[in-house]
Amino acid sequence: MTHAAAFVYLLRCTDGSLYCGWTIDLERRLATHAAGKASRYTASRLPVELAVFWEMESASAARSLEGRIKRLARREKLALVAGGPLPGT
Repeated sequence: MTHAAAFVYLLRCTDGSLYCGWTIDLERRLATHAAGKASRYTASRLPVELAVFWEMESASAARSLEGRIKRLARREKLALVAGGPLPGT
């Protein structure tokens, strides 16, 4: 198995909303979110939990997927959490 260069993730916030982001270090980024320092959006909706993540071959691919996911409707994001296919695949 190759090492992922980047990750795209969806967090479930305490208010039930979903937050999408990307990172090269998933553990560190999740800790930063949990500390309320990663984004204004998640800082006001703590605690957050990792709903799903995808390993990506490059930061560029991660940014691209993040953009596609952010344009999805909530029901489509929930389908991803449930294991549905990624947009554009």
